[in-house]
Amino acid sequence: MTAPNRTGFVVTDIERADAATIDALGAHGVATVHEAMGRTGLVGASVTPIQDGTRVSGSAVTVLNWPGNNLMLHAAVEQCSEGDIVVATTVSPALDGSFGELFATALTRRGVRGLVTTGGVRDVSDLREMGFPVWSAAVSAQGTVKAVAGSVNVPITVGETVVRAGDVIIADDDGVVCVPREECAAVLTASDARVATEAASRADYQGGGLSLDRNNLRPVLADLGVRYVTEREFTEG
Repeated sequence: MTAPNRTGFVVTDIERADAATIDALGAHGVATVHEAMGRTGLVGASVTPIQDGTRVSGSAVTVLNWPGNNLMLHAAVEQCSEGDIVVATTVSPALDGSFGELFATALTRRGVRGLVTTGGVRDVSDLREMGFPVWSAAVSAQGTVKAVAGSVNVPITVGETVVRAGDVIIADDDGVVCVPREECAAVLTASDARVATEAASRADYQGGGLSLDRNNLRPVLADLGVRYVTEREFTEG
């Protein structure tokens, strides 16, 4: 799945999902929401957190830069509001350190909850100390220039999924998932149901139950030809 990489635009009037829905999705976490959406929406394993134990959710402000440039990150700051998450990529792969402590300072002032980028970041110790969450593809001290126009708040391809401005981003230790804005309510309902199911399973396992039985997996093993044998039977063939 790909998105058009259109440059030369700053879209100023993006729609955002309901704040309560965004927070409720965030409380469920990446893995639960990903499963509730039918295992879709993951950015992929190439983007990982620079910190541990942090979970955020927010509305995507998207940024499209050229490799070696961070001009449009500067333009994006003005478009950010309380509760947003900046999601950045480049028109072709680049891992330069296009984001650091100064950007994080400006975004924190505007209530931005974090950054997701397919590129690199630097000033990592400062970012951790100030508690600004980042999910990136690399850590790199390599600087960038401000020379080529990209875009802000256009659809972008981030790893393995398309992110549009205003889509809901959830990010934690498991990675990053994107929920299309118009699907938020349905995904939240599905996530709530999944959490309830998992709670029942957890109670069963705490009481000694087996996932083989709760998930009716014994017939699956039998259909696949799996046999239960003693060690002696296995050794003797």
